[in-house]
Amino acid sequence: MGGIADAAPLTLRIADQKGNMRAQLEAANALQNLPYRIEWSEFPAAAPLAEALNAGAVDAGIIGDAPLLFSIAAGSQVKAIAVDRSDPYGTAVLVRQGSPLKTAADLKGRSIATGKGSIGHYVALKALQSAGLRSEDVHFRFLAPADARMALASGDVDAWATWEPYTALAETVDHARVLVSGRGLWAGNSFLAATHAALADPARRRALQDYLDRLAASQIWAYRHLDDYSRHLAQIMGFPENVARLQFERRHLRWEALSDQAVTEQQATADFYRQSGLLPKALDVKPTFDRGFTVH
Repeated sequence: MGGIADAAPLTLRIADQKGNMRAQLEAANALQNLPYRIEWSEFPAAAPLAEALNAGAVDAGIIGDAPLLFSIAAGSQVKAIAVDRSDPYGTAVLVRQGSPLKTAADLKGRSIATGKGSIGHYVALKALQSAGLRSEDVHFRFLAPADARMALASGDVDAWATWEPYTALAETVDHARVLVSGRGLWAGNSFLAATHAALADPARRRALQDYLDRLAASQIWAYRHLDDYSRHLAQIMGFPENVARLQFERRHLRWEALSDQAVTEQQATADFYRQSGLLPKALDVKPTFDRGFTVH
């Protein structure tokens, strides 16, 4: 016999980073007439978001390619279901205003703050490689974004390898300078990832496809209404409006269905981390993609 519990709509538990997805959906009024509920969880970076996915505390979340790899390598039951491509400029190695460092080669012997296993960490390693340096040639300090920002501003570290919106914040508010941008070093991919349990549930899977449809449409809307979106994003992020706009506008984000190119790029990232000694063994990324979702 059916009851109240049977009639209750499904709740989709979504993990966001600095309000990126939620801001777009709300600003575009894309959350109207939802056939399910959304329970939002906000995270400052990918590492704690990945932990939430691994623990089954959320159903899906947005996560960079490198943190997704580390999560899967650690045994998390998670798969990517769509890719958000971007201009990778803002995933960068930053230095203070007036720093004598001019090129990646100047990082030798210097200290770099970043999140371990983050896309900032990846770009830092790639920047070192481009200059013929190894990770052993610098001193990494693994810090959360807020602590890393303070460390750079105070001179406790020489550089900070980070990502948007922190790059735009540091440039705009702290007058930091991009020493090495992610262009040519990183594919610029982030993923919407979901747990195996969510993907195995037909109703939740349908809800995820609907969510992805709304997300892709709201991102297009956001670029067509930058002023309105930037105001809304700034409120959710707690960052100045000019920072919110800068970091979003220059990323040129676009949601796409998973493709052979996305898999190839993710495999290249995994192989690089293995060669760098940060992944304990080789990882075949193909099984970590669920290509049953569409993006219009």
